[in-house]
Amino acid sequence: MILLQVLADTTKLVQTQPQQYDKLNLFDLALKGGWLMIPIAALAVIAAYLFLERFIVIKKYANIDKNFMNKIRDLVKGGNIEGAKALCMASDTPISKMIEKGLSRIGNPLKDIAASIENQANLEISKLEKRLPALATIAGAEPMLGFLGTVTGMIKAFYAISKASSNVDPGVLAGGIYEAMVTTAAGLMVGIPALIAYNYLAALIKKVVFNMEATSVEFMDLLHEPV
Repeated sequence: MILLQVLADTTKLVQTQPQQYDKLNLFDLALKGGWLMIPIAALAVIAAYLFLERFIVIKKYANIDKNFMNKIRDLVKGGNIEGAKALCMASDTPISKMIEKGLSRIGNPLKDIAASIENQANLEISKLEKRLPALATIAGAEPMLGFLGTVTGMIKAFYAISKASSNVDPGVLAGGIYEAMVTTAAGLMVGIPALIAYNYLAALIKKVVFNMEATSVEFMDLLHEPV
């Protein structure tokens, strides 16, 4: 009953002073969230950096020269292995590094060449996935930080009620509710975009991996062709 009465008093206070609510900007609202807004904001900046850095790197490697394998085929068929290696070095992509590794193993059994290509591919994929676990961690941690703010805010609100007995100041109670709601909203506002960003980058990497697999098969077929 006390909580309901305080909420009713708070509603009346807001209704009688609408101009104060209109003046509340985002910065003032963020301050209502308490100290937990600091790690939430810091993780938001880190998530933005991780996404932009990985997006630039992955997007660069996702753009593949469609004539690359045709050039490799012509050079290998012409016996110009060194020229094919030079072309791979000039390209500097996961696919070119993978093919370069295969070219350096020409003369060995085909199964050894395939194994070296696979090992190089795994190494390149691990480079592309660098920092993605950190972004996934932020995507999961931000809503939990918001929920922690909800718990601490409600604890403050109920503690104020217990101390004030029947004489509860609506402003004191509103402070705890502010902290509870603001941190929850902030955590979700950062966590949801971070999760979307992670899945988007994962999809880009999947595309690169598919192209790598297709190119490795094409290269092995080239080595199987009669000279």
